[in-house]
Amino acid sequence: MEHRIIDQQLDLLRDKLLLLGGATENALHRAMRSLTERDSKLAREVLEEDKIIDRMEVEIDRFSIEILALQQPAAHDLRFVISVAKITPILERIADHAGSIADAALILNDHPEIKKLVDLPFMAQTAAEMLKTALDAFTTEDSAISREVILRDHKIDEAYKRVFNELLQIMIDDPTTTTASAYLLFVAKHLERIGDYVKDICELNVYLTEAAFIKHSRES
Repeated sequence: MEHRIIDQQLDLLRDKLLLLGGATENALHRAMRSLTERDSKLAREVLEEDKIIDRMEVEIDRFSIEILALQQPAAHDLRFVISVAKITPILERIADHAGSIADAALILNDHPEIKKLVDLPFMAQTAAEMLKTALDAFTTEDSAISREVILRDHKIDEAYKRVFNELLQIMIDDPTTTTASAYLLFVAKHLERIGDYVKDICELNVYLTEAAFIKHSRES
């Protein structure tokens, strides 16, 4: 009976994490839309909905502590609760970066649009796909897919370098674009950091499924 109770609680904990993950994915998509479509109303909605994500994080934290205190999980179950407890603030930080992108959109939408930067949407799409795959891999406890997602992060890093160099050249060629270019650089940095956070989620999934720490290792 006790085992069935903890199984139910772990399933509920997983569901809560996936709801948070879905909200985080949605925040990232909407923040980038507010930027690319110059939609300030959408940007403000992203910022307002960040409060919901914060509440979800607190709820998962409390539930994780309750499971640890009352059920005293061991082995795989303990690793699962620990992984969820570590992934939850990572998702909240990703949502914070999405909010920062929305903040940048509000400012950029009041400036003339500068040259289209194809690598920014590419970075956002790659980060969003990595996040979705990482969460799916966590649900199915597929460490092989998690390791593959980690390898994708270099695409975001390479795109960030291209965006940095391109925006730097734009500022040199036309100093009047300095403010807008600087905010676009901030956006690119937020996306680069999101890629790093997704790697952290994948490393935790490897820990969950294999009881192996790969953070700071050559594998990571």
